[in-house]
Amino acid sequence: MLLLDADSQLDCIDNLFEAGYGVNSGGDDCGQTPAHLAAFGGQAFCLLWLLRTGADANQQDVSGETPVHKAVRAGSLECVSVLVASDAQLEICNKKGQTAEDLAWSCGFAECGRLLRTLRKTRRPSVQTDVTCRARDHLSCAGAGQKRAGLSPDAQDGKKARDW
Repeated sequence: MLLLDADSQLDCIDNLFEAGYGVNSGGDDCGQTPAHLAAFGGQAFCLLWLLRTGADANQQDVSGETPVHKAVRAGSLECVSVLVASDAQLEICNKKGQTAEDLAWSCGFAECGRLLRTLRKTRRPSVQTDVTCRARDHLSCAGAGQKRAGLSPDAQDGKKARDW
């Protein structure tokens, strides 16, 4: 959806609040917030408005997914970009141990995957945690629902060196 279609996206916001959703409250059994729904629906303008009014870009639903995960599931590069600009943490893993980047590649959304890979390589993690991760083409978290720590390519003798 184009950002120029703001009227229909504002209708989205009205519908969410009429259905009883608060900015950060999950209105269903899955813990989906309006930001999750807007991201999954490719509603970039709605998502931007929600983030500007206090929505948490890093809130996880019951499956451990953040709005970035949902935007990637929809293949919405616009929503991913809005979330990145709002300092969404890209290291958060869902309960299956997948970051949004991992999910982008597995869902076949290469543009989202390339953007998130570039950001992973150029951006320091926002939160530093002790999570065991293994190096491969796309790092995956051993601790589902947690953040990823960056691995240094200079690690030697099988030891993992942290670049944080």
